[in-house]
Amino acid sequence: MAKLNTATKKESIYTHEGAKAQHINAYQQLRRSVCSCMLWESEFYEDGKTIADRIASLVKEVPAEKVAYLAIEAREKFKLRHVPLLLLRELARQGYKKTAETIGKTIQRPDELTEFLSIYWKDGRCPLSAQVKKGLALAFPKFNAYALAKYNRDEKIKLRDVLFLCHAKPKDDEQKEVWKKLIDGTLEAPDTWEVALSSGKNKKATWERLLSEGKLGALALLRNLRNMKEASVDEKIIFEALNKVKTDKVLPFRFIVAAKHNPWAESAIEIPMMSAMSQMPKLIGTTIMIIDVSGSMYDSSISKYSEVDRANAACSLAIIVRELCEHPIIYATAGSDATRIHKTQEVPSRHGFALSDAIYTLCLPLGGGGIFLKQVMDYVYGKQGNVDRVIVITDEQDCGISSDDSPSKAKIIGKHNYLINVASARNGIGYGAWKHIDGFSEAVIDWIREYENIE
Repeated sequence: MAKLNTATKKESIYTHEGAKAQHINAYQQLRRSVCSCMLWESEFYEDGKTIADRIASLVKEVPAEKVAYLAIEAREKFKLRHVPLLLLRELARQGYKKTAETIGKTIQRPDELTEFLSIYWKDGRCPLSAQVKKGLALAFPKFNAYALAKYNRDEKIKLRDVLFLCHAKPKDDEQKEVWKKLIDGTLEAPDTWEVALSSGKNKKATWERLLSEGKLGALALLRNLRNMKEASVDEKIIFEALNKVKTDKVLPFRFIVAAKHNPWAESAIEIPMMSAMSQMPKLIGTTIMIIDVSGSMYDSSISKYSEVDRANAACSLAIIVRELCEHPIIYATAGSDATRIHKTQEVPSRHGFALSDAIYTLCLPLGGGGIFLKQVMDYVYGKQGNVDRVIVITDEQDCGISSDDSPSKAKIIGKHNYLINVASARNGIGYGAWKHIDGFSEAVIDWIREYENIE
């Protein structure tokens, strides 16, 4: 008699380059799609709509509590702005009972109130759920007059519209008066660099005043260095501002972009990037760091409006990892799609932007193919033997299509073995024997330290 109760064999899945990928659960799939996602922006292998649709679909398969935690984590630790709002929208669709609480924690800037509603109504205008109204009402009182005025823009959905819809309650009489001005359109224009410069005043004097008074946030400062230079702003004032600015909400690759466009200020830009790391504990022992410099890493930007590609993001992480490792050994790797052979080279263990430059200049010389994890690990083991940890930074698009070259057969040479994914593609390779981490903020390094401390 034939046996009917047999195990169901999972259908094989593959990376975009043809290597066999790992099956993972719905939460892992959601996390890899979220943590390095510039929402609705196309990547090398997938368009933004595909990624956004996958995220929305996966939310239905993951416990709401985990989705809520991921939304908050994506905003606070990974410094992403739009994809957490999509997660909030999907939680509202699912009727999650703590949607309001999650909205209140996730939204951290006034313009995220209006952007959330634009996402909420992306498929057509509809009534706001009670939880959404409550969540917006929790978030709205966070913002003072300056913040509300700064983001009070003449757009389709305005801050006053949010206030009318959610019926938020002011904390005190002062806030009540601020909200009245917001509704009446009489809220005073804030002293921001945009407002100050549009007033027609002397640009040099305006920039120097804003810098001296600490009126520029880190991102605004980095993005406007070239404008300050063109306005003949005193470099001493610029450098002093860079030395003092808080960078806790700036993604690491922003510094690389700023230095690229402002070589005159490179050494000063390095100071805030490196200073936070000087106080952090080191990862003890020998660390092998392997950076994927294949075509898909450098041949498309992470955002439609950005010159930054995933290789830049990987290089910025490499700078951080290098500083936090007691004994780092660094390799860049790529290869040839045609020959299916890797090409790997050791990188000088430099500091800061010098390390980033050394890695990035190997993007073309090492080939345009994807990563060959099996081959590169064999190569590195032949050079170094067993080590304390291995950290691979990649978009996971492995080219090892033969069974002998499968990424699942990559040699495990570290006591700890991590694969950091910096893309949002559906399938990846870094699971199983690897500790898989998603994202391109310094939070991934915090995860490694915490994990090893627990062990």
